[in-house]
Amino acid sequence: MSLTDTFNQQVSKNYRFNFSVNLADIALYMFGYSFISPSTILPVFVSHFTQNPILLGLIPFINTAGFLIPQLFSSNLIEHAPVKKFYPFNLGIILERLPIFLLIAMTFFFSGADPVIALGLFFFLYSWHTFGAGFIMVGWQDMIAKIIPVDKRGRFFGLSNFIGNLTGIAGASTVAWLLVKFPFPTGYVIAFGCASLCIFTSWIFLGLSREPRDPVTKPVISNLEYFATLPKIIQSNPNFRNYLITQVISAFGAMASGFIMVFALHRWEIPDGQAASFTIAILVGQSAANLLFGFIADRKGHKVVLEFSIIFNILAFGLALLAFSPIWFYAIFALRGISLAASFVSGMSFPLEFSEPKDRPTYIGLAGTVPGIAGAIAPILGGVLASAIGYNVLFSVSIFVAVISLGCMHWLVHDPRKIQINDTPIIEPN
Repeated sequence: MSLTDTFNQQVSKNYRFNFSVNLADIALYMFGYSFISPSTILPVFVSHFTQNPILLGLIPFINTAGFLIPQLFSSNLIEHAPVKKFYPFNLGIILERLPIFLLIAMTFFFSGADPVIALGLFFFLYSWHTFGAGFIMVGWQDMIAKIIPVDKRGRFFGLSNFIGNLTGIAGASTVAWLLVKFPFPTGYVIAFGCASLCIFTSWIFLGLSREPRDPVTKPVISNLEYFATLPKIIQSNPNFRNYLITQVISAFGAMASGFIMVFALHRWEIPDGQAASFTIAILVGQSAANLLFGFIADRKGHKVVLEFSIIFNILAFGLALLAFSPIWFYAIFALRGISLAASFVSGMSFPLEFSEPKDRPTYIGLAGTVPGIAGAIAPILGGVLASAIGYNVLFSVSIFVAVISLGCMHWLVHDPRKIQINDTPIIEPN
């Protein structure tokens, strides 16, 4: 029996177990994240220290830049590692999860301090968390790609996100109650504590994953040699190149997404409890969409699901422009949740299908870092637009650019499952 046959046999044998423990990992992680939602909770938390749109825009900037930009800088290491779990598990405990725990102490001890100190510590810890998560993200995605077969990834991400959203609704409801019940900063201290507990528990389930060693590993090369190969990879795969271009445009089309909560706070003085309840609307939207998008992705491909993600973002921004009261933002955040569901289900999976397994970490890294640079610039540009011209212009520009990205995704990007590259179907053996 060949090494590849042994590998496939181990994947098949452990599939149900790996599906279950990683389902629990994602669901618990998302449950914890509902207590520190970067779309609703963190902007309101930071607004206690500043109302500056550019500083508030640092939250989506750090969120996007941290999770996406570091991916390419770890992909060379991960591509040559026979077991990928080392990165999200062994390194992830320090790089990704510890700063969430330290956020509790920062909030408790420094919320009453000088706003500059409080903001500095918050942005340091949040940057540590997001950039750490970005560094280990390629390892986690490649591990999932190894242990979850290609034709089951849609349902895996859809179901895990669905369960995470359902538990997240309970978490978001708890946060809304906490922020009404307890004065600032006590409610946030408890909320961040709940987030830390869930995120650390999810790490335990991640550690239970049974990942077989790669049957084939590429020879180790220096980072200088590795980065020199990247332009050739992009040039040799026009479909993947078009995907990257589309994702860059899409990142600028979504630049208003981090300002929806700020926009609502700007127009109406919304109490912390009601602002936190908007997280529930996001999670309801995600829950309603996840299973559907997982089903569509497995049967129709991930491209069409990413098109839905752009469409629902456009609808959310358009409704924000028309909103006459804070009540409208429940629908707006629900639409945003549907967009996030589509992005999560297929944004994670689509890059995995452009290459052979041996090159997969590089493609994951490129698909994260290249659009991530644009996604990091976009909220800063959004903050400048909002400060200089107003939020209405910001949302209008976002809609215009998002429409362009939708056209590019529809007409320029082709589903890798339906085409051949070098006469070899891009369907993985596992």
